[in-house]
Amino acid sequence: MTVKGVDVASYQSSTYSTRGLDFVFVKATEGTSYTNPKMRAQAQRARDAGLVVGFYHFLRPGSMTAQARYFVEQAASVEGDPLWADWEDPRVSCADKDRFLAEVKRLRGGTHRVGLYCNVDYWTRRDTTSNAGDALWIAQYNGRPGSPSVRAKWLFHQYTSNPIDTNIGQFADRAALRAWAGGAQHQEDDEMKLDDAVELNEWVPKAFPEQVGLQDGEISVRTALGSGYAYAHIAADNSTAILAQLGAQAATIEKLADALGGGGLTAAEIRAAAEAGAQTALDRLGRKLTTPED
Repeated sequence: MTVKGVDVASYQSSTYSTRGLDFVFVKATEGTSYTNPKMRAQAQRARDAGLVVGFYHFLRPGSMTAQARYFVEQAASVEGDPLWADWEDPRVSCADKDRFLAEVKRLRGGTHRVGLYCNVDYWTRRDTTSNAGDALWIAQYNGRPGSPSVRAKWLFHQYTSNPIDTNIGQFADRAALRAWAGGAQHQEDDEMKLDDAVELNEWVPKAFPEQVGLQDGEISVRTALGSGYAYAHIAADNSTAILAQLGAQAATIEKLADALGGGGLTAAEIRAAAEAGAQTALDRLGRKLTTPED
């Protein structure tokens, strides 16, 4: 499932059709001196229709810090509106783009998602850092909505400009998109949340340095915890103790069998009785080793 939206600038009407749309991204600013005169009306048009609204800034050569400040001060945004860097000017370097994203993130990252818009050529040939902030909005008019020619993770695909720039987003529905957009205000850069997506091959070694052998791949923290990944390291760390206990048990049984063999019981009967009695102790040991301490 996907959601559909358009992006508009001053050369579009302020009374564009919102039929069938879930979101609208509005051009807010360019450089440090241009503000879209229709921005507020175009944004309000989308809000009145109950759509998710975002704003973008067209990057120009110059101070990225000044442009970021100009953008966040001029944009008619409210908390939860995604903010985008529009990277199209060949005089703006990848380093410039990264500085702009970092500054907008510093200024508004607690209340807004901050992402990057660019075409496939810029992403594959000019970008050297794979930095798109919170999301990549990729442009490619390839006649295949939802299938841009990039390997990077993307959230929005601008797939045509006819009759207006039209996009799809990788969300099940508008509610999911709105939840993502509004989630920035609850994110903390240095704290992992239950619904964050994580790469196991990065997260597990960092969280559990002694744990090895988990399958690589992306999984949510909530899923990781629920499926037992968070407890796997406990058993792994204590496996030596468990094996030692089992070895000691076997040795003890053998000694008992040898010592009591002349008491009318066969060795098999002695071993069976000892194993039955030891199982309860082993069960208690297993529960202790696999249950986190309070």
